Parts: sequence; structure tokens; C-alpha cells
Amino acid sequence: MTAASRLLLVLRRTALQAVPTAIGIVILNFFLLQLAPGDAADVMAGESGAATEETMAMLRQRFGLDLPVLRQLYAYLANLAQGSLGFSPRYNLPVATLIGQRLPGTLLLMGLALAIALVLGVMLGVAMALHAGRPLDRLLSIGTLIFYSVPGFWIGLMMIVLFSVTLGWLPSGGSGTIGAGLSGLNAVLNRLRYMILPATSLGLFYVAIYARMTRASVLEVSTQDFVRTASAKGLPPSAIAVRHVLRNALLPVTTLAGMHFGGILGGAVVVETVYSWPGLGRLAFEAVMQRDFSVLLGILLLSSLLVIFVNMIVDLVQAWLDPRIDVR
Repeated sequence: MTAASRLLLVLRRTALQAVPTAIGIVILNFFLLQLAPGDAADVMAGESGAATEETMAMLRQRFGLDLPVLRQLYAYLANLAQGSLGFSPRYNLPVATLIGQRLPGTLLLMGLALAIALVLGVMLGVAMALHAGRPLDRLLSIGTLIFYSVPGFWIGLMMIVLFSVTLGWLPSGGSGTIGAGLSGLNAVLNRLRYMILPATSLGLFYVAIYARMTRASVLEVSTQDFVRTASAKGLPPSAIAVRHVLRNALLPVTTLAGMHFGGILGGAVVVETVYSWPGLGRLAFEAVMQRDFSVLLGILLLSSLLVIFVNMIVDLVQAWLDPRIDVR
């Protein structure tokens, strides 16, 4: 079986599994949010200072909040079937428009955070494995575990104090310089400058996990028979380390990365709030506070689809890394 046919089999299998998973997630999210107290009409009435029963009834009728739960679910599924995520009573905009405005920022932030976590974690894990049992291994283990133990919001605040307030190297929040009018490479560099602190704060928690996993996996793979065989054939140590040891050691790391994608998206709520980053996490926090469940359902659905998509990519990567994996 060729590599291309193996990847196609993996893609078809994961796609068939993704459809019922997505449907189940949609229904589960809907019923879970129905258990939350209050609705958008309550919040809007509270902000106005007072509201009559007639006004509350009119608001609920306008947004379909007065319908029975099963009818609301039917209306929601009907909108999804037509490609609509619904309408936000709070923002007075379609939910798809709101998510489309915030999605690119969150994807950039999560992508950079995951890249930082994987690159640093794998590099530190390999260094720890090469110096296993020696002082460098112990020192790196202690350093990575510190980031695992410390809350993410505290790391974010301390990084703001150090790099923004004390040193003045990086901005403390936002997504770009207001009114700068930059374009091309300058605009990309300006955006990247605002992303460094939030992405690093989001990714440091996972560095320790990937470092420890890489260390253990490298040490385990190094004792396998195929590594000794490659060494006996006279292959260069660098080729053995990259093509045989590291390639197989990355399998559990990629699995964890796919599982942690949802966690990174959840952590983005805190990080985006600390750094005033305009993303889905901050929008989800605002939707919860304002009981805007239409927006929250859209964010939960999109987040679930992103996690499913990332796990499909992980399956493809693993099938490419290890041809021994059964893809049927």
C-alpha cells in the first residue's frame, strides 16, 4: 500500500467518525446551555434598570426564547442545516459574522502557542534524554515543571510586568498599533510583536508536558532493536537520531498535541482577557456574562469542529511517521 493510499484511508475513516461526533456535540451543547440560569432578556432588562413583564415577554418572543426547549432545538438544527449559526440578540449581528471577526486572531494565537510549546518541549526533552540522570537533566526538569505548576494568568501578568512595564520591550495588550497604517511585512511584524507575550503565556504550560513525554519516549525508543540494528549497519549517529529515534519518539507527542488543542482553546479565554486580545476566547467570556447563548453555541460548535479537524491531522501525521500503524 502506497503512502498516498494510506493517508486517504485515514482521512476517510476519520471523516466518517467526525459526522456523528459533531451531531452529538451540537445536541449536548444545546441542552447543557439550557441548564444555565437566566437568558439574554434578563441581562438586557437588568442593564436597562427596569423592565415590565410585557417588555420581558416581548424580548423573549422576539428572540425565540419563549418556545419549548425541543422547538428551540429544532429551530437551531434547522438553521444549521441552512448554514446559519443564528442571530445574536446582544450584538444585533449574525453569529457567523461575529465569529468570523474573532476567529483569525484566535487561530493565529493558538497556532503560535502550540508551535512554541512543541518546539521548546521537543528540544528540551531531547536535551534531557541525552543528559539523563545528570545535572542538566535535573535542572531542565525543575525549570519545566515550574511552568506546569504556575497558573497561566499569573505567568501572563508577570510577563507583562517584566517585558512591558519594566523593560518596555513588548506591548502589554491589544492586537496591533492603532492608527499605524502599516502594510506588508511591517504589518506582519507589528502583529507578531503583539502576539509574543500572549502566545508564550498560553504555550508555556504545555512545554513541561511535551518535554517530559519526549524525554521518556526518546529513552524508550533508543533501547529498541531497530535502533541497535541501524547502529550495527554503520549509519551515522545523526541519521539514527533523526530518522529512527526522534521520528518514532514523536508519535506520543503528536497524540498529546491533538488532545491539548481543545485545552489551548479553553486557556485562550484567560489569556485573551489578560492581554485584551480580540479572539474567540474573549468573545465566549462576554457571551457567558451576557447570556448570549446563540453566540456561545456557535463558538462551542466551531471549537468542537476545530478539535475534530486537528485530530484528523494528527491521525494523518502518525500514519506518515509510522508505516506500521493499521489504518483500516
